[in-house]
Amino acid sequence: MATDPGLRRLALGTLLAAYPGPVPPDWAVALVAEGLAGHTLFGTNVHDPAQVAASTAALRAARPDVLVAIDEEGGDVTRLAHATGSPYPGNAALGAVDDPALTGQVYAAIGVELAALGITVDLAPTVDVNTADENPVIGTRSFGADPARVAVHSAAAVAGLQSTGVAACAKHFPGHGATVADSHHELPTVDASPALLRERDLPPFAAVVDAGVKSIMTAHIRVPTLTGDGPATFSRPVLVDLLRRELGFTGAVITDALEMKGAALAAGGVGPAAVLALAAGADLLCIGARVDAGLVERVAAEIVAALRDGRLGRARVEQAAGRAAALATGTRAAPHAAAGPPAPTPTDLGYAAARRAVRVEGDVAGLGRPLVVRLDAATTIAQGRVPWGLGPHLAGSEEIRVVAAEADAAALRAHAGERPIVLVGRHLHRLPGGAALADALAAAHPVVVVEMGWPGRWRPAGARAFVTTYGASHANGHAAARTLGLTG
Repeated sequence: MATDPGLRRLALGTLLAAYPGPVPPDWAVALVAEGLAGHTLFGTNVHDPAQVAASTAALRAARPDVLVAIDEEGGDVTRLAHATGSPYPGNAALGAVDDPALTGQVYAAIGVELAALGITVDLAPTVDVNTADENPVIGTRSFGADPARVAVHSAAAVAGLQSTGVAACAKHFPGHGATVADSHHELPTVDASPALLRERDLPPFAAVVDAGVKSIMTAHIRVPTLTGDGPATFSRPVLVDLLRRELGFTGAVITDALEMKGAALAAGGVGPAAVLALAAGADLLCIGARVDAGLVERVAAEIVAALRDGRLGRARVEQAAGRAAALATGTRAAPHAAAGPPAPTPTDLGYAAARRAVRVEGDVAGLGRPLVVRLDAATTIAQGRVPWGLGPHLAGSEEIRVVAAEADAAALRAHAGERPIVLVGRHLHRLPGGAALADALAAAHPVVVVEMGWPGRWRPAGARAFVTTYGASHANGHAAARTLGLTG
């Protein structure tokens, strides 16, 4: 049966696609002209500011109200600065500083940069309350483990970002902070009652709704008391009863990437996942990063088929497309002109904020030129491969990189000689071999441990000092190196 052009356009109006490379291919531009809601930019789409601005202009030439989205959280998750690391600290550092005005200022600075590049939706902030130290996907992306603090900073972030004309997207509803599995690879389970969710996970979402957040992203997590065996992305009790009716949210509900295993495996593919998400109450369907024209057409065709066979009602899809269009109408990108004195540069603002977040337990004075040992760590799909560590900020100190599980403590001590060792890692408490190596080094050598991930409760036995940065961005690395006196 031939595809009805009107139904195809309606289906396309609910889809947030993506494309490879720095220049939008012809098919990506053509789909925008044919009704595609928009595209998400990833690191592979970003080479330099002029190129990004040219790309968004090409998309906007196809249709002025196209949505252009990006995951620019600052801190450990950055697309604009994927080659160097973000000049801003992320949420955990801002939460540690606990200055809501600073949080708003950082997010406003990010928004100014995005608006100038023609980007209209920032898939940020992460407002999950990170209550699980072992959480592999949230961690430093969270403002902290206290719901009240996270709520205050979440609202400040939304207000700062949206003051620039860029829509915020608070994520991941109804809360990804208690998970110990990564929804990119599997469907995590949060075994919590609705009462516990309301006490622990929902206050930040209530705060951003009150702050006027324009969009909220779903979580591919299973909460059995609400979602049964499926993810929240496919749950009407979550997206309609809880988010719409109880919290009063009226903006656009955006799904997390449907290519993620937490959604695709649960539904039997991206197309079926799109249908289930729409039926549950989602409005804008983020397909993911690995997208081509064929995939977009298959997803649109699945939605059209569902409209024909009754799995989806036309009114529901029209409602979804209407909310996506309303989001686009309210987020026309333009260079942001700030009143008053010139805003601080990203480096000035980010470096100062990151330094305020550093916490030192012990003595870091007089390290001289130590041996800096950076422990390699796996990255999540959300983070991507972004440079991190103290290396770019060192003046005269040697840095070597090792795998914790393969490192020989005696050999490292011998290599250091009379020099102290600065051991740098991310999430050392759960890095295979990380805690054991730190303890072995500190047992017979002066060692300072720098934790650039979520610190947890573990502390190395016998270390001279334990330094926490609450993130591994470029700004966090500079702050740690300066605190240790290693920047010259």
